[in-house]
Amino acid sequence: MQMTFRWYGDDDPVKLWQIRQIPGVTGIVSAVYDIPVGEEWPLELILELKGKIEAAGLQLSVIESVPVHEHIKLGLPGRDRLIENYRRTLRNLGQAGIGIVCYNFMPVFDWTRSQLDYELEDGSTALIYEEEVVRRMNPLTGELQLPGWDSSYRKEDLQLLFEQYAPVHEEKLWDNLSYFVKAIMPAAEEAGVRMAIHPDDPPWPIFGLPRIITDEAALDRFLRLYDSPVNGLCLCSGSLGANPANDFPAMVRRFGRESRVNFVHARNVKITGERSFEESAHLSSAGSLDMAEIIRALRDIDYAGPIRPDHGRMIWGETGKPGYGLYDRALGAVYLNGMWEAIGKERAAGQQ
Repeated sequence: MQMTFRWYGDDDPVKLWQIRQIPGVTGIVSAVYDIPVGEEWPLELILELKGKIEAAGLQLSVIESVPVHEHIKLGLPGRDRLIENYRRTLRNLGQAGIGIVCYNFMPVFDWTRSQLDYELEDGSTALIYEEEVVRRMNPLTGELQLPGWDSSYRKEDLQLLFEQYAPVHEEKLWDNLSYFVKAIMPAAEEAGVRMAIHPDDPPWPIFGLPRIITDEAALDRFLRLYDSPVNGLCLCSGSLGANPANDFPAMVRRFGRESRVNFVHARNVKITGERSFEESAHLSSAGSLDMAEIIRALRDIDYAGPIRPDHGRMIWGETGKPGYGLYDRALGAVYLNGMWEAIGKERAAGQQ
């Protein structure tokens, strides 16, 4: 298992030299952020990003993400040109020696929360999702902005997108995902790049928009679209774990033994109601997920890929990008690595 850390480039308040000092962290998860969605990533920009990270004594382990254009998700005319740009980007990433790409297929909105700075009992702040609050929000009025929305969308852009998605039910979205996957995976194989789809966050529909990567059955269906190790998963404990019906350690063991887990996001969540949750410290007792059992499951499959501490609280007065501060994610990385080491040594001793 390789411990990695998300970094948002030169504008990130968290600096590479700080990440380098977190014990056990050797990899960076990042992206080229100034290329419009749907356009090819030039090789020189990829190499520039990689060189900057390597100069800091770290490795560019995962690209998260190469965004999928909405026209591809919608299946609109012109998607083939956008898909070809995606294929070219994968070839450029492979040429640069980058082996894993994380992406998602969520319509319009990425991860969605109802509040970014909810104060927990200990005085730290965290991201939360309250279903009743979200239900009262209208994305087309412009009165409220949900975290996770792409700020580049204007009201008229959102209005058009919602109109375009009106006839797109779950099966149609599956069709469009299948078309995309079957088009890009040969290029990924050629480039030596393993793909890792991120589950929908949260794992249920919002604002009437379909969401399909939500549970074990959906993950299994997705993997059957293109039966190859390059067509893999980013298993995110916080996303899937927001639904208590999802047995995350069982998913790790099942899909890991099939060699289809290409990336892991590890964070805890505290379920506070039906379709409502708070993001918490990584410690098992802080939330509803058994983080020790999750690490044990990763040990069971001899997981050798990258993992990163996902969203953290904002603690010790830190300001910056909510969910992506330095301190709590650093604590999470050390906590996860500590359990990994302890379980490994326990098992080695038992074999003597």
